[in-house]
Amino acid sequence: MSAHPAIAGIPLVLGGNVFGMTADQDASFAVLDAFYEAGGRMIDTADVYSAWIPGYKGGESETMLGKWFAASGKRAEMRLHTKTGMLGGKELYEPARVLASLDASLERLQTDYVDLYYAHRDYDELEIADIVSAFDGAVKTGKVRSLGASNFNAERLSAALDAAEAQDATPFSVLQNEYNLIARNAYGPDLQALCTTRNIPMLPFFGLASGYLTGKYRTEADLGKSIRGQRMGKLIETGAPMLAVMDQVVRETGATHAQVALAWLRVQPGIGAPIASATSAEQVREICASVSLDLSDDQLARLGAALG
Repeated sequence: MSAHPAIAGIPLVLGGNVFGMTADQDASFAVLDAFYEAGGRMIDTADVYSAWIPGYKGGESETMLGKWFAASGKRAEMRLHTKTGMLGGKELYEPARVLASLDASLERLQTDYVDLYYAHRDYDELEIADIVSAFDGAVKTGKVRSLGASNFNAERLSAALDAAEAQDATPFSVLQNEYNLIARNAYGPDLQALCTTRNIPMLPFFGLASGYLTGKYRTEADLGKSIRGQRMGKLIETGAPMLAVMDQVVRETGATHAQVALAWLRVQPGIGAPIASATSAEQVREICASVSLDLSDDQLARLGAALG
């Protein structure tokens, strides 16, 4: 897969959902500094982070990133990815609303452009051509370098590509859907074929399944270890076979569970780079080390088959 202008540095994207939420300013800056030092150059955020937490309204992550860019002077070296489309309904994809959302993100991020701007979700009640046109308008402002689609299925992404060609508009050139060792439905064979054929890198979110694939959530008692543990109750039973295979690969490689999960993701069809978040510099160094872990064909096959 050829290079994409929004992709740079090591093949790992730092997820920004924790910034300003579980990571305060000191922790966020430590994570970002460590990621940069490890060769990381891509950061993913969204205007909705972290509106789902009581007391938050969205924009906290972008605001924190803006502070780091201002303090570090690293903006020009980084590939900054953000999204819009979750802080409301289909009205967010009206052309004027897309531009207003973009400007609000840029203000929080303390920058005058983003390298990649995503439609954060699809609204299938809207004509795909209208969504394409609205986001093309963001590119025409000069404030967006490239466009991505998140949470789109194969049919709608294919239609969006056709609509962009018909309109001579900027196409969605990156996909971001959920995909990891235990959640594969949102990037099935149809999307994998589309992405590989059309040279669209997929940057999967929840690369570590919100932390489940680190191996630290194995019993009901483990769910209280973090705020994310509340999401993992159903995985305690269904995910056990995967963790058992991961345990074997960890013993064979000397790597951590997180490194194994990201190394598997990195070599799947159409994957440009996994997305993973961290709340400490130590965690950053761990996930960044995954880029040098090459699993054997046998290990990849066992992990691929562990879902049953």
